[in-house]
Amino acid sequence: MSRPTARVLTLLEALQSGGTRTVADLAARLDVDERTVRRYVDHLRDLDVPVRTVRGRYGGYRLAPGFRMPPLMLTDDEAVAVLLGLVTGRHEDPDAAGVAAEKVRRVLPRALRDRVDALFETAEFTAPDRPVVVHEARVLLLLAGAARDRRPVAISYTDRDGRSSERTVEPYGLVAHSGRWYVTGADSASGDVRTFRLDRITAPAVRSGTFDVPDGFDPSAHVTAGLAGTPWRHQVSVLVDGPVEQVRTRLPVGLAILEDVDGRVRLRLRAERLDWVPALLAGLDLPFVVEEPDALRDGVRALARRLDAATNQP
Repeated sequence: MSRPTARVLTLLEALQSGGTRTVADLAARLDVDERTVRRYVDHLRDLDVPVRTVRGRYGGYRLAPGFRMPPLMLTDDEAVAVLLGLVTGRHEDPDAAGVAAEKVRRVLPRALRDRVDALFETAEFTAPDRPVVVHEARVLLLLAGAARDRRPVAISYTDRDGRSSERTVEPYGLVAHSGRWYVTGADSASGDVRTFRLDRITAPAVRSGTFDVPDGFDPSAHVTAGLAGTPWRHQVSVLVDGPVEQVRTRLPVGLAILEDVDGRVRLRLRAERLDWVPALLAGLDLPFVVEEPDALRDGVRALARRLDAATNQP
């Protein structure tokens, strides 16, 4: 879920606490400017939430007397997006976000609430404050329920080379990593514990039978280790001027291997495409030198030219 949507829900939570809330107070609560607060109020009014304007020096906004939030009619995708945004997003007041998430959960239909509960019982997040894309909530919720109940799932899977296959997976756990969802578990096709991207899974179906998860199995560690060892097309090596811990905090968890080299950091990662790497390096906000590949140097120069051209626009 986008941060604006989460903030609109936080605004509703603030107004439901009662009384008149000034625009300045709401702006501080949501960490936005006052004009944006007014726009969020318009969003609530578009949803038929009776937000009243209170005029005067100490005026602001309040809910009409007697208003109660009605039961939410959310699709699976909407419910997962709302709750993930509240639970995993960055919030100035995480306690309030948790309360809002629980209120949304309580007004979901019972069947959907049970499936969402299964997701939060089984999911792990390598970066809890990073938004995660939900391409197909039906697949995510089905696998979450199967992981909780220890039920095998038949899937159709398309690998990164476009090859499709049919297999049965015993889902040991779900992991959100670097903005994507993964399921890891025993794979009938290879006989090994494998990791699969959820956006490449279609036609999942729960099968009969149960399974046991190996003692001490760590889904997050297995996913990040597997991704780090994937033989991608490009091997990237960059020397960064900065301390290891500072560089690590500015990178997604598990994305790169960092090595201290005489006061600098050698950053190594694998990538199927290089188009996103220049922006990642620029986001470090530290001097760096590209060691390999040569194509990455061209990409960094191209990004620099685009940024320079943007600053010269009237």
